[in-house]
Amino acid sequence: MPAPTSFELLWGAPAKPKRGPKPSLTLERIVTEAIALADTEGLANLSMQRLAERIGCAKMALYRYVPGKTELIALMIDAALGAPPEPIAAPANSAEPWRDYLRLWTESIAERYDTHPWALELTPGIRPMGPNEMGWLESSLTALDGSGLDAAERFDATVLLIGHARALIQQVGGGNGDADMEAQLIEEMGAVLAEHGERFPQVAAALAEQATRPDEDTGRNNALSFGIDRILDGLGVLIDSRK
Repeated sequence: MPAPTSFELLWGAPAKPKRGPKPSLTLERIVTEAIALADTEGLANLSMQRLAERIGCAKMALYRYVPGKTELIALMIDAALGAPPEPIAAPANSAEPWRDYLRLWTESIAERYDTHPWALELTPGIRPMGPNEMGWLESSLTALDGSGLDAAERFDATVLLIGHARALIQQVGGGNGDADMEAQLIEEMGAVLAEHGERFPQVAAALAEQATRPDEDTGRNNALSFGIDRILDGLGVLIDSRK
């Protein structure tokens, strides 16, 4: 029997439970442990051998569930992204009922990439998508359904929002450990600009203003929110032009 493909593993029917003791090794456990390994040790350290050592099984035992690393990565991406946010009710008489959901949608996918920064490297390009990832596309397109944008424009808007979230996490770095590094770098840059500010007055002014904002309005949070608002503002102008 040929090994299952990535599509078959992502979209195939789950195996029916069999009678007898529950097996200690399952595909779900393999994927969960692979995600934890990539989160803590980085994608470069993810291998079938290293994963087997982490789980405590023979390397060949993994191949009974997943043919290789390519198929494992496809499963990891879909599991790491998880399900999209549930639809939210728009405010009564809202002129832009899609706006609040798309803001939540973009913030949520940015949070997933921040938690699993290795996924940034693996998601570009042509590759199989699983039900979770497809669900993200479906929920965004559904939010814009009835807005006056055609299907291709709604898809392009979705790609634009994903691109903003991805670019920001890539620029500032993903993972919880980067927050302290970011704060330290800002402090060091502040000291440099205090001495050389006359050469870079606009940069000095921008960083000085950032320092006066509340913590939740600085750094990546503010940049993410600012970009989302500008993209949604642009969509609002386009939608209004169709009325």
